[in-house]
Amino acid sequence: MNPTYDFKGRVALVTGAAMGMGLATARAFVQSGASVVLADRDGKLAAREAAKIAEEGGIAIGLACDVSDEAQVAALVERTITEYGRLDMAFNNAGVMAKIAPTADATGEEFERVVGINLRGVWNCMKYELQQMQRQGSGAIVNNASIGALTGKPGIGSYIASKHGVVGLTRTAGLEYCRQGIRVNAVNPGTIDTRIARDVVGGSEEAFAELEKGAPIGRAGRPEEIASAVLWLCSPGASYVIGEALTVDGGLTVQ
Repeated sequence: MNPTYDFKGRVALVTGAAMGMGLATARAFVQSGASVVLADRDGKLAAREAAKIAEEGGIAIGLACDVSDEAQVAALVERTITEYGRLDMAFNNAGVMAKIAPTADATGEEFERVVGINLRGVWNCMKYELQQMQRQGSGAIVNNASIGALTGKPGIGSYIASKHGVVGLTRTAGLEYCRQGIRVNAVNPGTIDTRIARDVVGGSEEAFAELEKGAPIGRAGRPEEIASAVLWLCSPGASYVIGEALTVDGGLTVQ
């Protein structure tokens, strides 16, 4: 049974929110009473999911945003403030996996693509979220890193580098803004049952089942389990947690 939170009157922004961990987190925020902006590169899908939430009685809008484009992110946060008047919580979740290739064989274009979304995208989002939260004197930000931030992994160097960078940004911003009433933390998901995770194994059910066995718990995580961690980090229950990268991986990295 998950804990419940009272986020009535609060506003949350979630990127990469059209599916997977982002959508599960957006829905969890809504279920806790928050008004939510679902942002995704696929704006039409984000808008459809927001419409479903609204039909169910929640308050949500879906917007298109490429987080690697600073101007689009600035406009996203501005629209959030125009729509709801404030920004209390953000889950910077948008990310991509690298195409598998050893470091010497990877292309510069691929490196720029992955780092541009996974790392620059998080920086872009934090920059404008923090500016609004500073004006309010309060807020909570959670960045989506990865267990890839804790180790190396052959063939996806740009992804691993980007996620190490996300944790570094999180720790730095956590220290910079904690005395202004703003908390910045991250989550490090392990193998979560999402489209990206299944794409890594080419959509093979057999290969994904083998991937699941790698976790001591014996299964992949559910997007809702990441959502639970994010909401806790945004809640008063985590009021003394600053610059932390919370690992949620079914025991994978403690073996």
